[in-house]
Parts: sequence; structure tokens; C-alpha cells
Amino acid sequence: MAILKNKHHDSDPVWHLQLTMVIAIILQLALPNKFLFGSRYLIPFVEALLLVALSFTTPKQAVYRAPLRRLNVFLLVIVTAAANFVALGLVAEQLLQGKHATITGHNLIIAAVNIFLTNIILFGLLYWELDGGGPGMRRGLTKHELDFWYPQQQIDSSDNQPRWHPTFVDYLYVSATNGMAFSPTDTMPVSRRAKVLMLVQATVSLVAIALVASRAVNILT
Repeated sequence: MAILKNKHHDSDPVWHLQLTMVIAIILQLALPNKFLFGSRYLIPFVEALLLVALSFTTPKQAVYRAPLRRLNVFLLVIVTAAANFVALGLVAEQLLQGKHATITGHNLIIAAVNIFLTNIILFGLLYWELDGGGPGMRRGLTKHELDFWYPQQQIDSSDNQPRWHPTFVDYLYVSATNGMAFSPTDTMPVSRRAKVLMLVQATVSLVAIALVASRAVNILT
């Protein structure tokens, strides 16, 4: 059996992001009708188009400056965030209605888990794009100019070992641990914007899991 290795990447593979966003699209399609933002297929269709466009707007070299690609990613963030936050707001509205809620406990649990997982993917995308100006910009920066410090970045590189660079998977991990623990773990946010974003993500996770899921369990019992 092959062993997965944490190998050095000469560039940041876009397909990591695209595959993860496909999962986010599937999650959105699985949302109960009550929590949809507009048509069931409109938002996923727009997201799919932006994902395909990302393959063409991302330069092949490791270090680059591509405003069109950056706009592409931010549009993807905005569309996904709009759908997820609207779903969260609709769930909160159902909770406030109490006994008059028109949604079942099963659907509330599905929506809560859906929002939580989509939130992890969304903020992983956001961290990946914002850290040091994006994947094409941060490779030319020192660690003191970055928004996140990974443990591997504290180790000085040598001639035999190229400098380590995070890829999308690393930012997805940061997002997952922040969403589950409500705090950073091994990777530290060092800029104010990174700290604010992690605060927002932890708050959304808290609402989706601690409040929504517990209320749904009470309805079921």
C-alpha cells in the first residue's frame, strides 16, 4: 500500500480546491427546501461555472500576479457565503418560532450539519486566498508578511530541502480545526484580518452546531 507523503509542491494545485468545492455544491443541493437561497440549482450552477473558470484564470507558474483569478475566487466566496449565511438565517428564524416552526427536527439537524461543513470549506477557501495576497503572491514573501504561520514555516530550509509552502489542503485543515475547536490549534493567525475571520467562522460554527443541533435534538425528543 502506498503511503501518502507530505511532499513539496512547486505550485499550489487548483484541483484540490475544485474537488472540495464540488462537495460544497453537493451539500447545498442536499439542503431542505425551506433553507434554500433562491432556486435549488441556480447557486450551484454559478459556483460550478466559477470553478471551471478557475482552471483558465490561474497561471501555471508558482509565483504570479493574476487579478482576474483573484476576482474569480472572491466571486466564488461571495456566492457560497451568501447561500450559506441565508440558510443559517432561515434556520435561526425557525428556531425563534419555537412550537410554531414549520420544519421538522430531522431537517434542522440536516441543515445544521450542512451549514457547518459548508462553512469549513468556505473559510478554507477564504484563508487560502487572503494569506499573503493569495497562492501566487505569498511564495515571494517572508513569514513575517503572511497572515498565518504554519509549524513547517518555522523551520529554515536548506539546499537539500526546498522551502515549504502551504496548499489549499493546509488551509482547509486550519478551517476545520477552528470550526470544531472554536480556536486555532497548531497554525496561528498573525494578522488582524485573519483573527477576525477566524472569529467569524467560530461564531457561525457555534450557532450551527451548539444551538441549532441541540434545539433539533430537543424537538426530536
